[in-house]
Amino acid sequence: MQRLGDWLAAEPFGLALSSGFFGFFAHTGVVLGLERAGVRPSWLRGSSAGALVGGLWAAGLDGPALRDELLRLRRTDFWDPALGPGLLRGDRFGRRLADLLPVDRFSGCRVPLAVSVFDVLAGRTLSLERGLLAPAVRASCTFPGLFQPTWMAGRPLLDGGILDRPGLLGARPGERLLHHHLASRSPWRRADSPALAPPRRPGLVALVLGDLPRSGPFKLEAGRRALTHAEEAVLRALDRPVTDVVRA
Repeated sequence: MQRLGDWLAAEPFGLALSSGFFGFFAHTGVVLGLERAGVRPSWLRGSSAGALVGGLWAAGLDGPALRDELLRLRRTDFWDPALGPGLLRGDRFGRRLADLLPVDRFSGCRVPLAVSVFDVLAGRTLSLERGLLAPAVRASCTFPGLFQPTWMAGRPLLDGGILDRPGLLGARPGERLLHHHLASRSPWRRADSPALAPPRRPGLVALVLGDLPRSGPFKLEAGRRALTHAEEAVLRALDRPVTDVVRA
């Protein structure tokens, strides 16, 4: 049976990264593992944490640069409490994101990128693929209750994972995709919640990495462990038979 690594190397593929709170640590580990194996996606799709890592990588930051940034990350780098519909204003995170991105617009990315955001007024999810990059990625990461809404073109936007947890809204039918699925372990979700199930569609291989440490604003060290765990798990997964769901 064909190995996952061979399937990825056979033709161009896209990398889709799901939402998942502070799952950007594990997503970065996935990118690092793929780079170590010499396998690189030709386009990126993502929601929330997936939009953050996908956006930074598509804009030109390679895996080691992403890893180094997360190893330096401290809560004070993004912690700006303020009165409003969310604990944090989000400006500090927005400035750091803008400083990190090597390009200003989607059109400057080295590979095509799509990120999902939730339009509060319309009550629906949008897939953004053009225009200014930093505010789009920031909006996709605007976790409800943690961050106050991000405003773009006079509209309040929130986390793309609200209705598009997999980050697949912009995907074309039959598109070859490797999807890193972060299964929710929230205590408020039922064990049989659809959010726990990897997506299934033609042309998509879902990558599910087990035993990832659960990170958060007060558990950044757990995130760093998740990064290392994910990097090594991806290398193991590339040697596994390719099926619609590959677990490692």
